[in-house]
Amino acid sequence: MAVMIHSKYGYEPPEWVQADSRLDKWCKDNKRRAKQHGAFNLENKTKPVYQALQGDGFKLENKG
Repeated sequence: MAVMIHSKYGYEPPEWVQADSRLDKWCKDNKRRAKQHGAFNLENKTKPVYQALQGDGFKLENKG
């Protein structure tokens, strides 16, 4: 029988513990990178809507 190691997810084989640690590092790195590049910044998402409301090229009354 394989040796079971106690991890934060319970008792697992060593291979599973290594896989879990790699996935945890990958998730943590992706969250850090997304935060650096402004993926969670709500200001960047509202600017195009504001510009569209101001009529910067979406004027339908002049077409025709």
